[in-house]
Amino acid sequence: MTPADPEPGGAEGADGPGPLPLGVVRTPTGDPAVDAQLVRLADADHLAASGHLEVYEDVHRGLREALSALDRSPGLSGAPAAPGAPASYDTRS
Repeated sequence: MTPADPEPGGAEGADGPGPLPLGVVRTPTGDPAVDAQLVRLADADHLAASGHLEVYEDVHRGLREALSALDRSPGLSGAPAAPGAPASYDTRS
């Protein structure tokens, strides 16, 4: 791509259309922290492709924090334990 070429998915110029939303349906998960990150993904719909990385990294960071929070407060996430998963871990031999 040369500097004069428009960025894929970006604005074509003053008269051309700007970025268009992909129209991806985001289904709520029921976890407020995760759902907030899904809503944040919609911010990328209005940016040129060059701006997507910042949004994706922010969402990735938020999802990692949500997962870490589950590790810090076991049993408080509201999510049922996976079938066959032990209720707690006993590390004694």
